[in-house]
Amino acid sequence: MQIVCLDLEGVLVPEIWIAFAERTGIPELRRTTRDEPDYDKLMKYRLNILAEHKLGLPDIQEVIASLGPMEGAREFIDWLRERFQVVILSDTFYEFAEPLMRQLGWPTLLCHRLEADADGMLVNYHLRMPDQKRAAVKAFKELNFRVIAAGDSYNDTAMLGEAHAGILFHPPENVVREFPQFPVVRDYDAFRQAILDASARIGE
Repeated sequence: MQIVCLDLEGVLVPEIWIAFAERTGIPELRRTTRDEPDYDKLMKYRLNILAEHKLGLPDIQEVIASLGPMEGAREFIDWLRERFQVVILSDTFYEFAEPLMRQLGWPTLLCHRLEADADGMLVNYHLRMPDQKRAAVKAFKELNFRVIAAGDSYNDTAMLGEAHAGILFHPPENVVREFPQFPVVRDYDAFRQAILDASARIGE
């Protein structure tokens, strides 16, 4: 009766926006939820920069197609799914995630959607619901699951706090300082052990 909820970017796959910033040479696009806790503000900022540079969804998808999971991520997620129910809760978009999900063996993903015009230019984004990570964890608890949640950024801390046990995986130091209540791990071996420890602690 335990379920593990994971963030995607920075936990299983590289940060998509950082990879795109490096490919395009636009440093402003390196800004992520590790830097900006207000997701709506961050996405409007990104969409404005894309419009200024006349870059659209096909340009981003081309970069994503060249990415793969982080080293050891596929083995980690396979190990995890043998032992727990696993759901990925991400603030990415289905239009971004598909090639990466394929390489991870199609784990369950709950995220958001993008809106593009006929020319592929991004004109809007649509949240599945506000505060969806925390809401999903709360719903799993109401279904009588014991929940372990893990992520790396500001936008993960609400779900970590809602879960029976929360873990920070390779977070930036600003997040570590602001959320000292969560244990920190920095590689998949330590991550496995932290999940097993949390599992034993929270019970069935």
